[in-house]
Amino acid sequence: MSAKEVNELIRQAAEKAMRETDSEPEPGLTEEINWPIKVELHRGLAGAISNTTQIGYVNGAKGWLIYRGFNCFDLAEKSSYEETCHLLLHGRLPSSSELSIFNEQLKKYRRVPQPVLDVLRMIPTESSHPMSALATAVSMLGNLDANSEDISVENETEISLKLISQMATLAGAIGRIRQGKEPLTPNPELSHAANFFYMLSGTVPDEMNERIMDVSLILHADHGMNASTFTTMVVNSSLSDMYSSVVGGISSLKGPLHGGANQQVVLNLREIGSVENVDSWYQKKRAAKEKVMGFGHRVYKAYDPRARIFGPIAKLMAEKSAENKTIYEIAAKLEEVVVSELGQERKIFPNVDFYSGIIYKAMGIDTDMFTPIFAVSRIAGWTARALEYLADNRLFRPRAVYTGPIKIDYKPIEDR
Repeated sequence: MSAKEVNELIRQAAEKAMRETDSEPEPGLTEEINWPIKVELHRGLAGAISNTTQIGYVNGAKGWLIYRGFNCFDLAEKSSYEETCHLLLHGRLPSSSELSIFNEQLKKYRRVPQPVLDVLRMIPTESSHPMSALATAVSMLGNLDANSEDISVENETEISLKLISQMATLAGAIGRIRQGKEPLTPNPELSHAANFFYMLSGTVPDEMNERIMDVSLILHADHGMNASTFTTMVVNSSLSDMYSSVVGGISSLKGPLHGGANQQVVLNLREIGSVENVDSWYQKKRAAKEKVMGFGHRVYKAYDPRARIFGPIAKLMAEKSAENKTIYEIAAKLEEVVVSELGQERKIFPNVDFYSGIIYKAMGIDTDMFTPIFAVSRIAGWTARALEYLADNRLFRPRAVYTGPIKIDYKPIEDR
């Protein structure tokens, strides 16, 4: 299977998406607004409008994901993660000369200071989560950067570029250390996706694995005002430095309701064990009113476009081994069961996490490293949105409704 054939799978997924959702209505929130505005709020700030942006747009009704006007299908099929980062940060796809300069900047920043690697070696791998190690490493980078406290847009943009480059190096180092191996030095001859795969696995990827990793990084690069993006922006709005802001984003992404879901999906599929067990396993989950990880989305009321792409790729990767094939077949059956019950009525379909973990597993990546891959990609969206907001910054300051007592008489400790 070649990169060209992977691109053909993406093109077919795009055509299917357009056929199935073209008649769906266009949601609002796509025009300039005049502040203040009135919105209907729900718990967890659902429905809140915090800012305007030109970076990315999620069309939940149609199941479309757009980066600065480009739909994710076109970018996944035709672009690269480096081009996508340039688009998110600078507002346009680069020319050949601009892309060459951008790539050279990424290569220049890939190596991380030795003290950061020393700190990573000190973290106990048995009891720590790799995302906690990643947050520690980014914080350490900030402590070693003499310019970290310069919060000008120009300097924060430079730091963003450093972090886009170095996040892959850090994740690769963490993965190697957790296996009892030494971190690898970045290879300047490789693309960003290929270099990340190499630093994580110790093997230069073939054409197909490089392309699939590149597609994965593109599809995870930005996704509206999700929890980790919002966290990054909230921290940055206090005029904290970009390193600290990204540490906040990593910490938010760590949770199983956000970036950690694909890890849980694979664990669930292993728990099911066989296609024959799918129905009974699912019914037990439903009876216990437990969430089935990898299904449903707070924004999408149609099939997640990223899952449309990952599904066929997961099927392709299933042919690598009997175990991979079994995992995929269980997943396909689980999708059939869930969608038949909840698809039309409640608009619950697979999300990005359902098939991405299956792909990473087939690539030989340890389950606990799935969420760091998400961070390696999403660093582009985090920093791009923080920079956009910083240019016209206003501190985030929502309120909570107080429901406790108003006046209690104080009693001395001997009378309590």
